[in-house]
Amino acid sequence: MDCQSDWCGMMAITRSLSVVLPMFNEERAITGTLENVSSYLTKSGALYEIIVVDDGSKDGSVGAVNSLIKKGALIKLIQHSHNQGYGEALWTGFNAARLERILLMDSDGQFRIESVEQLWPFADEFDVVVGTRRNRADGGLRRMFSWGYTLLINLLFGLSLKDIGCGFKLFKREVWVKIQPINSRDHKIFTVEWMWRLKQRGVKIKEVAVTHFSRQGGRPTGARWDVVWQMLKALVALRSQRG
Repeated sequence: MDCQSDWCGMMAITRSLSVVLPMFNEERAITGTLENVSSYLTKSGALYEIIVVDDGSKDGSVGAVNSLIKKGALIKLIQHSHNQGYGEALWTGFNAARLERILLMDSDGQFRIESVEQLWPFADEFDVVVGTRRNRADGGLRRMFSWGYTLLINLLFGLSLKDIGCGFKLFKREVWVKIQPINSRDHKIFTVEWMWRLKQRGVKIKEVAVTHFSRQGGRPTGARWDVVWQMLKALVALRSQRG
C-alpha cells in the first residue's frame, strides 16, 4: 500500500484503537459489520483490538462471530449470560478496552468504520468526538422521538448536543476512566450520564456529522411508549442526583 496517500496518512495516526461493538440479536448484520471493521483496520496498519459484547443474544449472532474468529479474525468476544441492556454492554466493552482510544460503533450496520476518518482530525484537540447522524435512515416517528429526547436531555442536563443517541463515538480511554463512576445502565440513560459527567469534568466534546445507513438487523425499541415512560422516570432520577 502506498502510505503517501491521504487515506493511509489519516489511519497512520490511529496507532492504538479499541473498537467496541455492543451486540444483541444482530445475526443479519454482524458478519458484514465485523468484516468491514477488520479489513479496514488491518489495512490501516494500526494497533487495534475489536471487542464484541454480546448482551444475551437468542439468535445466531454469537455463532456468526465465532465463525469469523475461527477463520482468523482478531476479535475478542465477551458474552453476558442474559440480556442486561445497551448501557451494560457498553460498560463491559469500555472497561475491557486496553488501547489509547476507544471507538463505539453499533453493530447493526447503521455505520461504517470508514467514518472514523471524519472524527479523527479532531481527536487531538477534543478528548471526545461524537458522531451525529447525517440524513438519518430512520422512520419519521423514530426521528420525532429522537428530536424530542435530545431537546429534553439538553434542557435537563445543560448540554448542547445535536444527537446524543448516535452510536458512533471516539474518545480517549483515560477520559473514560477519569469520569467514573457512571452508575446508569438503563438503555440511553447510560449515555446521558456519560455525557453529563464529561460536562461536569470540563471535558471538551466535538460533534461531527457521519453517514447513517438503514438498520440491517435487530429491532429498535426506543420509540415504544413503555420504554419512553421508563426512560423519563430514569432521567428525572438521574437529574436529582448531585454531580
